[in-house]
Amino acid sequence: MSRISIPTVEQSVEASKPLLAAVHKSLGVTPNLMKLVGHSPAALEGYLSLNGAVGKGKLTAQLRERIALAVAEFNGCDYCLSAHDYLGANVAKLSRAELNAARDGHSEDAQVEAALRFALQVAQARGRVSDAQLAAVRLAGFDEAAIIEIVVNVSLNVLTNYVNNVAETDIDFPQVHAKLAA
Repeated sequence: MSRISIPTVEQSVEASKPLLAAVHKSLGVTPNLMKLVGHSPAALEGYLSLNGAVGKGKLTAQLRERIALAVAEFNGCDYCLSAHDYLGANVAKLSRAELNAARDGHSEDAQVEAALRFALQVAQARGRVSDAQLAAVRLAGFDEAAIIEIVVNVSLNVLTNYVNNVAETDIDFPQVHAKLAA
């Protein structure tokens, strides 16, 4: 059971209701994470705005879902693993093999693997990557904009991982569990 209450949409703070309605319109459901973050309309608006903006960036939905899985595995976030496994399979249309590989920072595609390796280096080093690590992601074909977007995607996923790990959010997706707690 979640350690922080998860209100229904009807019980949510008034300022969060239109934001939650937009989430429902987009996804067809209102995930527990969104209702939980909706305790703070400012936090929900900030998350949704940044997430929507980077969704229009250079990185594909498939790569963003893979980054989400790699970071969630690193942080031991079962909620995010469950959500992004579902979204990766059903929205981004990634194969089971690619979903599983992404959790370990791997891919059959060399460029995707370089991005995942860099994303995990960012998470592990809390952003303090080496010149060689930055050069490697550039060599794989990522320009400055794409590198910034990888970092921002890592950050967005750390945010949701931490919220869910603190709250122990009730999982409302088919459950996936971290291999090892971080």
